[in-house]
Amino acid sequence: MSTPLVTFRQQGPAQLLANYLRTQGIDASVSPQPDARFLVELADGSQSEEARDIAEQFVRDPANPKYQQAAWQQGEKVTLARQGPRMSQNILANARHAPFTAVVFAVCVLTYLLSMFGLFSPIAQNVMMQPLPVLLENNQWWRVLGPAFIHFSILHIVFNLLWWGMLGAQIERTLGLSMLLLVFGVSAILSNIAQSFFTDPISGMLLPFGGLSGVVYALMGFVWWLGWLRPQWGLSLSNSIVGFMLVWLVLGYADVLWVNMANAAHTVGLITGCGMAALLALGAGKR
Repeated sequence: MSTPLVTFRQQGPAQLLANYLRTQGIDASVSPQPDARFLVELADGSQSEEARDIAEQFVRDPANPKYQQAAWQQGEKVTLARQGPRMSQNILANARHAPFTAVVFAVCVLTYLLSMFGLFSPIAQNVMMQPLPVLLENNQWWRVLGPAFIHFSILHIVFNLLWWGMLGAQIERTLGLSMLLLVFGVSAILSNIAQSFFTDPISGMLLPFGGLSGVVYALMGFVWWLGWLRPQWGLSLSNSIVGFMLVWLVLGYADVLWVNMANAAHTVGLITGCGMAALLALGAGKR
């Protein structure tokens, strides 16, 4: 008979703790409860004391990289190995026509693979965003771009790279490398800075958020508005995809998803992409 350990309001932290417990030799699972909470329970009650100590440490410092590292160790290497070639096939085939898209794709995959093999902590220490007052003192300004290359789960990176591969290549082939580079740089910087104001720092004044999502929302907004303002340029996004994008954004603010969403980064990324498309269309119209 299973032994209850601890409950959480969201599934993400519960699953993260269960993953870590399993790497410590403690068989744990997560089950939803009638009160909309998620229970972490043990298969062997004799391990309760050890598991309780681990759970207390987790509650005190849930952002510690060792818990995310445990998630990668729980079978995600196999999933990435199966999905990676299929995901990257089109990007690599068109690398000559969309080199920057391919480079960002490769850097994200390489960063994730290195994280899986135990290097998440040094990567995070050197790349993760820090509060602006800290950056003003240490001048490590590469950190305003760094979080775009860090992903925390297989679903996170697959979702972002599929959109990046499709939309990034579309922009790069149509408007050129320099335009995609501009959209990427501006949206990554602005979305990461925006998210930094809504994220509490952990040890070393690191802000534990990351992913290409802010940039992806910028690409969506950019293609969406150019398809509306300048349809003759050949960029377009279907209404169903735009609707999905906006619904996903609203769900993030509603806090009903199983993951913590970087809502500020998504919102600022979307606004940035739409704004850049409007400026580009307006400038082209004047010329």
